[in-house]
Amino acid sequence: MFELSNLKGNLTLDKDLSLLTWLRVGGPADYFFQPADEADLAKFLVAIPPQLPIFPMGVGSNLLVRDGGYRGAVLRLGRGFNQIKISGTRVTAGASALDTRVALRAAEAGLDLTFLHTIPGTVGGAVSMNAGCYGCYTSDHFFSARLITRAGDITTLGKDDLTFDYRHANLPEGSVITEVVFEAEKVEPSLLIARMNAQRVQRDKTQPTKELSAGSAFRNPSGFSSTGRHDDLQDLKAWKIIDEVGMRGLQLGGAKISEKHPNFLVNTGTASAADLENLGELIRKRVSKERQIELVWEITRIGEKDN
Repeated sequence: MFELSNLKGNLTLDKDLSLLTWLRVGGPADYFFQPADEADLAKFLVAIPPQLPIFPMGVGSNLLVRDGGYRGAVLRLGRGFNQIKISGTRVTAGASALDTRVALRAAEAGLDLTFLHTIPGTVGGAVSMNAGCYGCYTSDHFFSARLITRAGDITTLGKDDLTFDYRHANLPEGSVITEVVFEAEKVEPSLLIARMNAQRVQRDKTQPTKELSAGSAFRNPSGFSSTGRHDDLQDLKAWKIIDEVGMRGLQLGGAKISEKHPNFLVNTGTASAADLENLGELIRKRVSKERQIELVWEITRIGEKDN
C-alpha cells in the first residue's frame, strides 16, 4: 500500500460509482479522490504509483462505468474548482464548473458562450472532448487551460499548444485540467438569455432529458455537430443512420434505444452497464453491415466487464 497521508481532500476506497453517473450503472473504483485544491491534487498524483491508471471524472453525464468497476483512481474535482470569474471578454472557470452555469454567468455579463448551455457536464470535460453544439465548439472559444501533470507539475497550455479535433483534444497523457479560460464575443445579454431559453426548449423537445441517459452515444460520421439551423444536413448524423437501419426503440435487457432520439441509450431502470454497452455494440454492428459506416463511441467507457 502506498502512502496517502496528509491529504486535505476526501479519499474513499472501493467507491460505488453507479450513483455518480447519469446512466446509474457501474462498479466501484479502487480509489476515489476529491482533492481540496490544486496542491492537494498534485500531492495525490505524486504519491500514487505511476502505473496506476487515473480518470478525471466530471458529473458523469457522458460516462459509462462497466460493471466490474475501475482498477485505478477516479478523481472528482469539487467546490474548490468551480469558481467563475469574468474580466473583459474572458471567462475563467474552474474545471468542475457546470457548462450551463458558465454559459449563464457569461450571458449575464454580455459574453456569448451560449453553445455551452445545453451541454451537460463540466468545462474540464468540455475541453477534453472539444464539446460543441449548434455549429460551435469549445475550441472556438478556448484561450488556455491550467493543468496538473502526472508528475505533479502545474502548467498552462494555450490554444497553440493543443490540437483540437471533433470530440477530442490532445491533452498531455495523465494530466488533469483544473481551470479553463474562454474568449467570448460581446452581445446584448437579453439576446443571449433568449437564445439559451430557445435552445433549452428545443433540447427538451428532441432529446430524452427526463430519462437515464448519457447524451449522444456515438459521434456523427459527418464529423461535426448539428448546427440547429433549418438547412442542417442530417444524412451523416448518427441518429439518422441508426433510425434508417430500423433500431429506434430497440431494447436489450434494461437498455433501450430512445424512441425520441435514436442516438441516445436509455437505462429503463434495470439496465446493467453490460446491457447498455452490448446494445451500443449491436448498433455499431448493424450500421457497419447495412451502411458500411463504423460508428465511434462518444460516451466514454471505463473499467472492467463483470466476469
